[in-house]
Amino acid sequence: MIPRHFQITIALLLVSILISGVFIITITHREEAKTLQAAEDRLLAPPVEGKQEHIRILVAYDEERALRWRETDVFMPTERSLRARESLRAVLAQYLQRPSPHRLAKGAGIRDVFLITPDTLVVDTTPEFAEGHPSGILLEEMTITSLIETLTANVPGIARVKFLVDGKERETLAGHADLMSYYEVTAVHELTKEFE
Repeated sequence: MIPRHFQITIALLLVSILISGVFIITITHREEAKTLQAAEDRLLAPPVEGKQEHIRILVAYDEERALRWRETDVFMPTERSLRARESLRAVLAQYLQRPSPHRLAKGAGIRDVFLITPDTLVVDTTPEFAEGHPSGILLEEMTITSLIETLTANVPGIARVKFLVDGKERETLAGHADLMSYYEVTAVHELTKEFE
């Protein structure tokens, strides 16, 4: 016969296994409900007004040390900040393809764009945009210039642009291009002439 203290120990182990199983099932159901709710919320989000457009983007070419205009088809919303975001994403899509004319790190992207005033825009990039960017004054200037010129070509009235990385200010893009101050579009237009 099994001693009484072993019977009590086995009974306590079985009860604890049963309680753990119920706890795990409860947590699993709760997480599934959250996932379903998030999916429903995405489905209920209002559709963005806009249409497919043929836009101009300024693309950097590292080997030639040049910037060249290209045309591409992109869904462009009617709201200005969303137009700006999609314009920038169109440029980065060119840089993220392989082979790339201007290689950026995988995951480099635009998180969001904010119109602070009608002529001042703040661009929030992903961490990979800066952390994986090749270092060098020319490469960094080409990236910034191509983004700002594409913005102004597709969203009229932008006079100043500032870049954030993951929602925070950063001193430089990859050691050279200043990200602490606002870029004046007129100065960027002049810089573009040197690359063309």
